[in-house]
Amino acid sequence: MIKERGTYNGWANYETWNVALWLQNDEEMYRTVQWAFKYDSVIPTLEYKFGQITPDGVRWMDPKINTEELDAMLADL
Repeated sequence: MIKERGTYNGWANYETWNVALWLQNDEEMYRTVQWAFKYDSVIPTLEYKFGQITPDGVRWMDPKINTEELDAMLADL
């Protein structure tokens, strides 16, 4: 039996899913993070280039974001 990875489309929550969605599907954002290993280390660059929130209104630094899941995603890019 495969354990469900999260509770929102396979992610821990909406905020984590939303950030992952943008980072994987927006070409400029993807290029910005494709060499990053830790999500926390790329937040300043994301805020500088794209503002403090995703186009859907989630803050890059939202405390609800599961950074471990995003770190794993970044490792796969």
